[in-house]
Amino acid sequence: MESIVKFVDEILNMVGSSDDSSPLPPLKDYKEELQSLQIKMEVEKEKGQLRDEMLKELRSDKLHLQQQVAHMEKHLQLQAEKEEKNVQQVKSASPLPPLKDCKEELQSLQIKMEVEKEKGQLRDEMLKELRSDKLHLQQQVAHMEKHLQLQAEKEEKNVQQVKSGPGCPVLPGRVDLLENSEAVSDHAVVRESLTGLYPSLEKRVQFRWIHQRIRSMEDIWVKAGRSLSAKYNLTERKAKQILVHPGVVTDESGARIAEAAFSGGPLGELVQWSDLISTLHILGHQLHLTASIPDLKHFLEIKTGGCPTHHTKVEANLIYTDIIGLRQIQAILQASWIKYRCRIRVLDTFGTEPDFNHVDWAKEHNLQSPYGSLNLIPMQFYTMFPHTPDNTFLGFVVQHQRSSEETERLKSTTRQNQALVYGKRATFWEGKEAYLDVIHKYLEIHGTVDQSAGIPDYVKNHGIIRGTEVQALLRQSKVFVGLSFPYEGPAPLEALANGCAFLNPRLHPPQSSLNTEFFKDKPNIREVTSQHPYAEAIGEPYVWMVDMHNSTDVERALTAILNQTIEPYLPYEFSCEGMLQRVNILIEKQVGGMLVYGMGFCNYYIIIFFSSLPQDFCNSTWSWPPLSALQVVKAEAKTSCKQACQKMGLICEPTFFPHLNSADNHAKYGVDCQTSEFSDSHLVFPAYNSSSKHCVLQSDPLLFSCVRSDQSLIRICPCRDYIKDQIALCQACI
Repeated sequence: MESIVKFVDEILNMVGSSDDSSPLPPLKDYKEELQSLQIKMEVEKEKGQLRDEMLKELRSDKLHLQQQVAHMEKHLQLQAEKEEKNVQQVKSASPLPPLKDCKEELQSLQIKMEVEKEKGQLRDEMLKELRSDKLHLQQQVAHMEKHLQLQAEKEEKNVQQVKSGPGCPVLPGRVDLLENSEAVSDHAVVRESLTGLYPSLEKRVQFRWIHQRIRSMEDIWVKAGRSLSAKYNLTERKAKQILVHPGVVTDESGARIAEAAFSGGPLGELVQWSDLISTLHILGHQLHLTASIPDLKHFLEIKTGGCPTHHTKVEANLIYTDIIGLRQIQAILQASWIKYRCRIRVLDTFGTEPDFNHVDWAKEHNLQSPYGSLNLIPMQFYTMFPHTPDNTFLGFVVQHQRSSEETERLKSTTRQNQALVYGKRATFWEGKEAYLDVIHKYLEIHGTVDQSAGIPDYVKNHGIIRGTEVQALLRQSKVFVGLSFPYEGPAPLEALANGCAFLNPRLHPPQSSLNTEFFKDKPNIREVTSQHPYAEAIGEPYVWMVDMHNSTDVERALTAILNQTIEPYLPYEFSCEGMLQRVNILIEKQVGGMLVYGMGFCNYYIIIFFSSLPQDFCNSTWSWPPLSALQVVKAEAKTSCKQACQKMGLICEPTFFPHLNSADNHAKYGVDCQTSEFSDSHLVFPAYNSSSKHCVLQSDPLLFSCVRSDQSLIRICPCRDYIKDQIALCQACI
């Protein structure tokens, strides 16, 4: 076409520039060009070449195609204007004298010009079609890309089969993530079984303990799903594609937590991962489990050489991982991990506070931690207990739940005059002899310790035993004895669920990253006031606070426990049904309200977050919790919003901070801002000075904090109520 247009342009320019007295030059010089042109026109009829080139270009770069379309439109428009101008010049020129010698050539040329005119009209129609339906063009591109990708995968698979015989072997860590999936449905339907999980769990040795726990609790999970379905409408939900990657169990992490689970190692994180996986499956979502770097690369379709992937590309709507797993994802995807940034939920046992999360603030104030500076929205961190209101409470399930008949039988069980000590490592017992001696005066002491060396001779040690055996010991015992470590584990709640009181040692002074080696690298300065702060809040008669170094205090608690009878107690939020309810609502309703502003400027972080997709945590309009749940409380100087809300029987809800971050809204809640300014110099904003009536608003959304206070400023705090034994949800949240 370019050759045709160029040739016609030359002829029209020559004709247009001629006058009555100047004869046309001989056309015999154009004979060869006419022949060449005829050949080119025949060649252009070979549309296969053009189609292949178009497909190649479409497949390689959609954006480039769109730019080309725009460029072609402009070029064709200019060309059409130029041709129209030349035609007008021909029409207005004086008649040409008859040229006998080139009559045939001119006739031929006139025919070709007519053909070119028709082609110009056709080109205009094509241009009009391109302009009228770009969306259709994009859909065609996507369809062709998909078709070519499937064809390429099929051909590559055939090539590999030819090379390797029957087919490439499935190597460890390269499990087909979809081969055991159940029938995929757009709607999330509460499942009646956990068996769909087992093939994926069985193929990964890292999930051995998790698999064991999930199997042991299947009946309880299924019953809980049925119960929740009977109470709430769970039918209008869309099934999510969810990647679950517990980095802590991967061999590459070096944590060896999965291996140590059977020899007295910490179980808290494995318990939480087990219960999250069960919850997501029962709720009807499509899970994709990874437990190694090759596994993760396989899901993300990162090419590593060797056999090609044979699964269809799955785009994760949600990703549950931990801080180790997030680092692995970042290392694999590098800069492109930002695509998944807002779909990520990070399981974080002890919590991450906003100042440790904010990369620039942490660096400037020397708060850097190997687990901090992730620059996520703080509510993307999911904790084991509801101790950090800036994060989200995920929780876990206390094993085992029983039917009402079993609970009644448990109440009537005759308990032995014995205590079970909370501590599987002999090192936990060191320095606790005097404390244990006091307890031994009242009770026979049992333990489940990895070795008997170093523990008192009077202790009946059962060694490392299965969870079901621990449950049996708890049902026989009257007291579960804390040794001040480990911190915040699931075992004390298991004791309460089995009708066994818990001795909870106070910590003097409170432990934190500022004074305790264990918490040194944790991205927070939260103070832990006892071995188990959540149990501390439950209080007597289930939980008894003691000073291990004060024998009188210990004897007081023991005497009270031995003179009482308690029923098994388990907060609803730590039951299977409670976790199903909580996680379902978080998946369906929790969005990034922190990015909804009434400000007249743009913030760097907002720009990053809003680059993501509709399923993202931080790219949705805030509507939950409902604004009707907001209760504004003023925190006096030296008081955090967490403390101020707790004093009112409420909890701090950071989702409401953006709503309060406005001088106009302050007036609605009785705060008179005579002057105001935005600042990112502190984590206590929004706040005000009662003397000057000057209000300071937060300019950096990642620095909203429930847990910080100021020596002189009064904080404006967003509080809300909560459902008893389901603190993650407000009363209007379900």
